[in-house]
Amino acid sequence: MVTKMGAAFVFPGQGSQFVGMGQALHAAFPVARQVFEEVDAALGQKLSGLMFEGPEAELTLTANAQPALMAVSLATMRVLESETGLDLKKHVSFVAGHSLGEYSALAAAGTLTITDTALLLRVRGSAMQAAVPAGLGAMAALIGLDFADAAAVAKEAAQGDVCQAANDNGGGQVVISGHRAAVERAMELAKLKGAKRAILLPVSAPFHCTLMSPAADAMRDALAGVSLMPPKIPVVCNVLAGPSSDPDEIRTNLVRQVTGTVRWRESVQWMGAQGIDRFFEIGAGKVLTGLLKRIVPDAQGFSMGSPEDIAAFPDALGLT
Repeated sequence: MVTKMGAAFVFPGQGSQFVGMGQALHAAFPVARQVFEEVDAALGQKLSGLMFEGPEAELTLTANAQPALMAVSLATMRVLESETGLDLKKHVSFVAGHSLGEYSALAAAGTLTITDTALLLRVRGSAMQAAVPAGLGAMAALIGLDFADAAAVAKEAAQGDVCQAANDNGGGQVVISGHRAAVERAMELAKLKGAKRAILLPVSAPFHCTLMSPAADAMRDALAGVSLMPPKIPVVCNVLAGPSSDPDEIRTNLVRQVTGTVRWRESVQWMGAQGIDRFFEIGAGKVLTGLLKRIVPDAQGFSMGSPEDIAAFPDALGLT
């Protein structure tokens, strides 16, 4: 008898994209092709071709990367459901996603349709890109400081500019975001405070800080026009680091998420405290699986993004 406690599905965010992602699923499984075709149709763009063939610079653009990553995650979900007998409500306790991955989690849980998710992520990516003039903002990873110390460094470095802790990724990795000059000040200050490294990130805009307020307004308008259903299982939200199943609360949290901190470390710790000991990263890359090992070392992490991963899934989940 399989019980659903013990497993959570997590969905990757921006930075996990790569040319060729999802191509093997597309070739092997008709249900995966249907997802890619639905996303292409929703956007009026051959996004799948860009995903499979590049160029990388175009795929990496925020407005493309966000719906593309969701497409791979949802294609993987549909294959798992069709090929392995996965029943999300029966076999999985929680879903969660890192930043844009929260939209993938909501689509997987039935809160959003794939078409609506693709359109929302196109709006989100475009609005985030447009919120701040090129060159004005920056993001940096501070390695070796805990979240409280990194947040204090960001606050001290602001000096009238915006500088905030944007992503609490766990394992002594905190990403800060804001005005470029303030972020650069924070990088130097972090080293003085004991950070092992401070790395400027190759991103096109300063995500998850108050400079993204125009994008939050855009998402408030976009989400107001979309129907949200109660999720099949609770969604652990970035801004709460806890579960939500109420559509109105989820809508509010998605708006808050644009300017708020991605509380990933706390989200994973919370799931671990509920008895989750297996985390399945659904979609492209292995970023979240790597972070997991530093947050809850005793838990198992599995990446699900290829036909080989799909074949191994029933044993990993305990369906066999």
